[in-house]
Amino acid sequence: MLLEKSEIKQAVLLKASAAKEASRILLSITTEQKNNMLSAMANALQQNMKEILFHNEIDVEAAKEAGITPSLIDRLTLTEQQMNAMVKGIKDVILLQDPVGTVIEENTPSVDIDVRKIRVPLGVIAMIYEARPNVTVDAATLCLKAGNAVILKGGSEAINSNKILAKIMYEAGVKAGMPDGSIQFIDTTDRSAVQELIHLDNLIDLLIPRGSEELIKFIKTHSTIPVLSHGKGLCHTYIDKDADVDIAIKIAVNAKCQRPSVCNAMETLLIHKDIAAQVLPNLCKLYNDTGVEVRGCDISKKIVNSMQPATEEDWNTEYHDLKVSIKTVNSLEEAIAHINKYGSMHSEAIVTNNEETANKFVLEVDAAAVFVNASTRLHDGGVFGLGCEIGISTQKLHARGTMGIKELTTTKYIVKGNGTIRN
Repeated sequence: MLLEKSEIKQAVLLKASAAKEASRILLSITTEQKNNMLSAMANALQQNMKEILFHNEIDVEAAKEAGITPSLIDRLTLTEQQMNAMVKGIKDVILLQDPVGTVIEENTPSVDIDVRKIRVPLGVIAMIYEARPNVTVDAATLCLKAGNAVILKGGSEAINSNKILAKIMYEAGVKAGMPDGSIQFIDTTDRSAVQELIHLDNLIDLLIPRGSEELIKFIKTHSTIPVLSHGKGLCHTYIDKDADVDIAIKIAVNAKCQRPSVCNAMETLLIHKDIAAQVLPNLCKLYNDTGVEVRGCDISKKIVNSMQPATEEDWNTEYHDLKVSIKTVNSLEEAIAHINKYGSMHSEAIVTNNEETANKFVLEVDAAAVFVNASTRLHDGGVFGLGCEIGISTQKLHARGTMGIKELTTTKYIVKGNGTIRN
């Protein structure tokens, strides 16, 4: 049944208000209580895996019939292996130190006061996301561990998957003592719900969008709530003249082919002219065997003439697909300049055995994560020891890079005196 705009507005307002009330109760919830709630959620997801996969299959089939791109279908699809990984992510978060209440700084100024700066929850966090059902689990898990209530608004393509995941986690959490309203799911696919949600700055403390560049741009333009996000994930790998050829090829294949639909996959390969003839023929053969469409600059095409010609648009494109653009450069400086011009400040990598070269690359490349002799695909909360992540921020305030529970807190000053006044 379709809802009127006024009904949607009221429903969103009620859910946000309930989340706000829950966030106040969560302030006094202990670490042990939060971990018990998360443990109950992990067990419930494990026990209801077949039902979750059934609902996900409905979404996947509908997406295929609607002609959604293969990259989005890949993000949408859940498998038993991925479900097990999500459950493990919750258990890993349980093991993490609770950041709430941690003393960050402490000092005693000249006046008779003691000043402490501690971590506290943000309050209410709203997630607006597309395609990925795992975000439902990751967001609820991390927000709860950091003492926040969460409002979830997934895309229409994953409505059945997200709804069952949110329902199972919510019911298990409440049975384990979670405050009513801590996890709110917006179950309408009407886009007006997003319009309502992004203007509730009196109830929501932080908005995190995950999805297409268009979605994120729209939210950042129209939201009255502070937004923490990343744009496109246009990531590079630079193979330096002093690179180990076998390692360079291994990393270049992994960064492009391991999962091309995600934001930390490599889109452009840069290679120094002095090593290009040693690397490109074997690398392009492996790309061809994997079904990767290769587009190269004029110099690269002279080495492997089967490449399609790369255009200016290719250097600006996040493919989300088995496509890669290759540019042969004359120097490290040219590679850095290219990355800083076309990159999205997400994840960048260099392959080299020259420590001085690596240090210069790390210092001068502007990105949330820089990898040395490692694949950009490693930029992930689980890999970084955060259990899971709520997203990867390419902004510089208030968090940058993969965001875990610490990034979902803010700070508060606690000042203690002894009848102290200011003269």
